[in-house]
Amino acid sequence: MVVEALVSFEQRFRFFLQAQETADVAHDLNHIFRVVKVAKQLAVEEGAELDVVVPAAWLHDCVSLPKNHPQRAFASRMAADKAVAFLRSIDYPECFLEAIHHCICAHSFSAQITPKTIEAEIVQDADRLDALGAIGVARCMQVSGALNRALYHTDDPFCESRPLDDKHYSIDHFFVKLFNISDSLKTAAARREGKRRESFMRQFLTQLEEEI
Repeated sequence: MVVEALVSFEQRFRFFLQAQETADVAHDLNHIFRVVKVAKQLAVEEGAELDVVVPAAWLHDCVSLPKNHPQRAFASRMAADKAVAFLRSIDYPECFLEAIHHCICAHSFSAQITPKTIEAEIVQDADRLDALGAIGVARCMQVSGALNRALYHTDDPFCESRPLDDKHYSIDHFFVKLFNISDSLKTAAARREGKRRESFMRQFLTQLEEEI
């Protein structure tokens, strides 16, 4: 697809998303914009198909459920189905739809679907990178506030002698999930960026420990 046509479709993706509800403030339009930006960068670096990566990145959270929702594990498949229906309604080329559907299904942690294409790896990597670095810290706190989690355990803030419990403590989530993300990234460029962002998060915890 020529660049101009893809840009025209992107405007329609944006208008579509503006009409959708979001599960929480950490999955707002700004999250989408960041994921799209990073996905495009990774796609160029990895030589992936932009006609698949770009719509998948835009629409990956068109169905978004709260972290504690009982159907959370099915949200990415629901989003993939909704995205493909929308893409058909605006006459997006049919030849890309199956690949886009897979990208959206596979992006989610909760779904536990292994990406089978470089495009799916890129969309998953771009989404996961948004959970790291300064923005990752901020988003963790946004979700924690919505779930009424305390910032840290009073007697053992950094889980040195107690079981991890990120249902009740925000800092525990760093150890349960966030510090494992960079090793789960599929593309080389994403892994480099993931390690850089993880380093910042570890510095944040060091500073937090001093202040506590």
